Amino acid sequence: MEVTLLEATPDPERAVCTAARNDYLSEFVGDISFEEAMDGIEGETLEDKQRTLIGHLLDHGHFGPFEHPQATFAIKGVSRSCMAQVTRHRHVSFDIQSMRYVSFDDVDPANVEEGAMVVTPPSATDPDWIGRNQSSGAVDEETVAERERVFRESVRESVESYQELLDLGMPPEDARFVLPIGTEVNIVMSLNARMLMHVADMRAAADSQWEIREMTESILDLAAEWCPITFEHYEERMKGRKNRLAP
Repeated sequence: MEVTLLEATPDPERAVCTAARNDYLSEFVGDISFEEAMDGIEGETLEDKQRTLIGHLLDHGHFGPFEHPQATFAIKGVSRSCMAQVTRHRHVSFDIQSMRYVSFDDVDPANVEEGAMVVTPPSATDPDWIGRNQSSGAVDEETVAERERVFRESVRESVESYQELLDLGMPPEDARFVLPIGTEVNIVMSLNARMLMHVADMRAAADSQWEIREMTESILDLAAEWCPITFEHYEERMKGRKNRLAP
């Protein structure tokens, strides 16, 4: 998969701090400078003051100011299974690559068998992989080789059947029913900083499915560059405390 930050609120932590200071100042924050708004917050530099205030907000559950900064991410090549999980989250906006209007009639099924178009789960090729709710443990090389054979043949045959149905005149929106849930899809996703932390609480957790966990960690890496003070604090002191940030 690939995750890209498309657009984001510039200077997001200034927006967070300005919104938070608005709650406790007699002056209107629109009439004073940011430096004046931050007067009285502990810290030698403006960045120190932002770090103090943001840490205080997060530690005391004052999450509203983190709803102001927004970010838009483009996510390439996750499975429809992963898509179904992430789109359950409220207060996140999505655009999903359509399988009604985008057909895969030019994809070579032989390439699908080698890993194109369909996400291959680690358990299909790694004998030591243990997934959630798995009834057995690690397997031998012979067993995992058979797993991989069955998986790759199955996805190839699904794409062959899909393309045959297209050739027989079935519309893509109906022919797609035979494609596996592992079929790749591209997503554009927009959310605010608070909701991003909530999604991470749920989807970067150790018990999350491997693909959505990988996707969420990639988003968090980009968020740490965009909104560094907030996500440093989140990573160090809050990550994994499920539902703390739920709306």
